[in-house]
Amino acid sequence: MNQAEVLISPERLRAAAERIVEAAGSSPQEARTVAHNLVLANLSGHDSHGVGMLPRYVDAVLEGGLQPDAQVAVQLDTGSLLVLDGQRGYGQSVGEQAMHMGIARARQHGSCIMTLAQAHHLGRIGHWAEMAVAEGLVSLHFVNVLTQPAVAPWGGADGRFGTNPCCIGIPVAGREPFVLDFATSRVAQGKMRVAHNEGRRAGEGYLIDPDGHPTTDPGVVVVPQAPGARGNLFGALLTFGEHKGYGLAAACELLGGALTGGGTWHGQHDGRRAVYNGMLSILIDPQRLGTQEHFERETLAFVDWLREAPAAPGTEAVQVAGDPERRQRVQRERDGVRVDGGTWAEIQQAAAKVGLDPSSTLN
Repeated sequence: MNQAEVLISPERLRAAAERIVEAAGSSPQEARTVAHNLVLANLSGHDSHGVGMLPRYVDAVLEGGLQPDAQVAVQLDTGSLLVLDGQRGYGQSVGEQAMHMGIARARQHGSCIMTLAQAHHLGRIGHWAEMAVAEGLVSLHFVNVLTQPAVAPWGGADGRFGTNPCCIGIPVAGREPFVLDFATSRVAQGKMRVAHNEGRRAGEGYLIDPDGHPTTDPGVVVVPQAPGARGNLFGALLTFGEHKGYGLAAACELLGGALTGGGTWHGQHDGRRAVYNGMLSILIDPQRLGTQEHFERETLAFVDWLREAPAAPGTEAVQVAGDPERRQRVQRERDGVRVDGGTWAEIQQAAAKVGLDPSSTLN
């Protein structure tokens, strides 16, 4: 472990995050919800969506772009159709409110199509799918991101949209669920923030610099650079799968942004720290669909078929979506969460900004 790195128990990390969020203006209940969600992301191996987001959240609150204790506003309710507005509240809170509503409607009507606009950063989208599959529901989520445009279109030389995640959750009877959750960029922007703070380089084919040239420096999407030939201060991430990932990213922008009413990205960034998400969610109850028995049988058969495949050289076994996160949770709950020194320093600064003593808050 590097000297600057911190190894901290999940319990201490939750408590520290909770104190910071509450000091920034949230009720104890909301602070607890946000903190537990963030630490669950760390435990799942997604440090990009964990407590390292706290400094940005604190800045967004202080700037007025993130509203503590906001409640979801219902814009339209036709039973199986819900149009919701997060009113710039913590995504961990308004997202949970929205999912509880959507799950109840899917149970009642067999399905629910739900849009959520103007939610501040929704965090790890897999969390919302996990809520649905725990209730036996299939869920699909398409999300856009309104902030510094960090991802270049296929064939483009600068950022034009966000990391625009897509997520699909499928319950598997008697087994752990299938939870596919990924950014449509080759890597989440938050992972580049972590790499930059740790002093690591990115892999080849992930990034372009402000002039559109390939680079392995994660800082190009984290901190302002020397202006490029076009005047750009930032580089950009690339989409996964070349034109295919680009197409899915654009679809997430249109479904998560245009269809929800939250808006799409097509302008200059104003430098503010708030990050807003729009999310289209589709929830389906296989029981009400009439295919529950067949669905359970065929899902199990296919998952078993996948797992029975011989392991390729250099691998231990075939995995299905959700396995890496579950394995990480077991390990990190037992061994603690490692936070790089740069991120820990930023969290200490965030604590001070909301009037806390970092030494007592984080110990």
